[in-house]
Amino acid sequence: METEMEMKMVANEDIEEGEDITPPLSPLSYSLQNSSLFSADLRVALRLLSLLQSPPSTCSQPRLFGLLTNRDKLLSSEEPDVLLKIRDGAQEMAKARGNFSGDIVLEEAALCLVITNAVEVQDKSGRSSGIAVYDKEFSWINHSCSPNACYRFLLPETNYTASSQCQLKMRIVPRGKIGVCSSSELAQGCERNDGPRIIVRSIKPIKKGNEVTVGYTDLLQHKAMRQAELWSKYQFVCCCRRCTASPLTYVDRLLEEISVSNMESVSISSDDNFLMDEANQKLNDYMDEVISQYLLADNPESCCKKLENMLMQGLQVEQLESKAGKLQLNFRLHPLNYVSLNAYTTLASAYKIRSINLLSLCSDTDECHWEAFNMSKTSAAYSLLLASATDHLFQSESSLIASAANFWVSAGESLLTLGRRSSLWNLFVKPGLSMSEISLQESKCRKCSLQVDSFILQAQSASLKNILNKLHDCISNLTGKVWSSLIHGCHFLQTIQDPTDFSSIDKSISDFSLHSNKTNDGSSSWMEESISKKKEHQYTNEERVNVSLLGVHCLFYGGYLANICYGEDSHLTCHIKNVLYDEEKSVH
Repeated sequence: METEMEMKMVANEDIEEGEDITPPLSPLSYSLQNSSLFSADLRVALRLLSLLQSPPSTCSQPRLFGLLTNRDKLLSSEEPDVLLKIRDGAQEMAKARGNFSGDIVLEEAALCLVITNAVEVQDKSGRSSGIAVYDKEFSWINHSCSPNACYRFLLPETNYTASSQCQLKMRIVPRGKIGVCSSSELAQGCERNDGPRIIVRSIKPIKKGNEVTVGYTDLLQHKAMRQAELWSKYQFVCCCRRCTASPLTYVDRLLEEISVSNMESVSISSDDNFLMDEANQKLNDYMDEVISQYLLADNPESCCKKLENMLMQGLQVEQLESKAGKLQLNFRLHPLNYVSLNAYTTLASAYKIRSINLLSLCSDTDECHWEAFNMSKTSAAYSLLLASATDHLFQSESSLIASAANFWVSAGESLLTLGRRSSLWNLFVKPGLSMSEISLQESKCRKCSLQVDSFILQAQSASLKNILNKLHDCISNLTGKVWSSLIHGCHFLQTIQDPTDFSSIDKSISDFSLHSNKTNDGSSSWMEESISKKKEHQYTNEERVNVSLLGVHCLFYGGYLANICYGEDSHLTCHIKNVLYDEEKSVH
């Protein structure tokens, strides 16, 4: 991908939001399989070199196939791991090609090209399945932390059907300091119709002549993290609108906001940038450590306790050096801090696993079922909190639409599974109608009139923003009806009155209302307490219906956003339709 800003791609016509702006583009080179002989980077680089019609006249030139190699920058990197990777990799490639001359400049250039331009290919479930390098039509698209486009992959078995003929053509053209490069470097007769194809799609309206940009990194990271990752991977400093904003944009301020105080509750000046940097590093390190232990030790209970303790009481660090001297400090996260969002993601997963493990291992007792039921509710509540928090950020930074779509879909499925398919409800609800007697149609929200059959038609309509607003209002209304049930017994979640309304949060975390009764040590011992308070909250079928209906609304909302990002042919959009169709059938 371009990092020197020498070349860029611009729209050659006005483009609306949610339109394909390239046809499916085949890769120059790719690797989707593991190999014990060569890494994916080396395999892709070797394949690129095999495509050369003849070696370029100047091997040290900054471009191959019209793409930047960044060789000079990468070889002058101060990071020893980067240098070692390039030097050793180039040597291995030279041996594989039978090049024993000692001149490995071309191999270095090819490997640097891959490091600079390769993108991670994702399968239908969103997991990484390899890497690929694409031609100039895609690789000349520059990065922005507030991009107006995104991309999706079509794996070899995927069928693609454009919804209109205009989407079959290339709707972007190159502009820059150098002339448009041809593919004369490619070997004659080279066919590039295999491999994972890529499609670029608009997520904002783009005027003719305006630059088209995508994100090279996780846009939900705060500025410092994005800049560090972009420099480490691509050796450039991002100067996009979002990164150059002064003061920080609303979203970036929230993503990195913490409060710092000493153990005697004396406030620490927020102007102490060094201290804030130290605090952010400590919180990130702690989060990484907890997640690593969770994955390696398979101990979700410990993970839940540590993360909820951090969210509720902050992270205590003793004897940290600062301008004020040595202090015992407490770092407290803002509910929309990047680390908080990661914690919600991990907690949703950990509680789900704890519920599944408990049901598979424990005896058939009411206490066991009650605890598993509470864990399922808590998992769904964290999914909903994560989706709502991300959506609040998305409302101010529309380039976060892909993250919002995925989190709303996850929340919808979690809630729908809890409400419709969890047999545990039957053990704790008041006597009344069974779920088989309750029709989704009868309990359908009148405000937005959900229609599964017209899902795609609605997603493409001119009134989409009106539909999204109605859905959002319905989600807020339904959440108000079920939130207290979902979070019953969980001390941290009880600190959040309304997960769909973050608008009242002021600039400081100290203004965020806390309404929980904390345990002395901040641990997650609430589960044992909730068992003894089992009779304090009697669940009803009305709550179960509302949980199910909330799940459907979340799926619709995420589905509309996914349709903008990825189109009606994407795996995520099709998956949502299948879930909704199954749900519609299950209530008739």
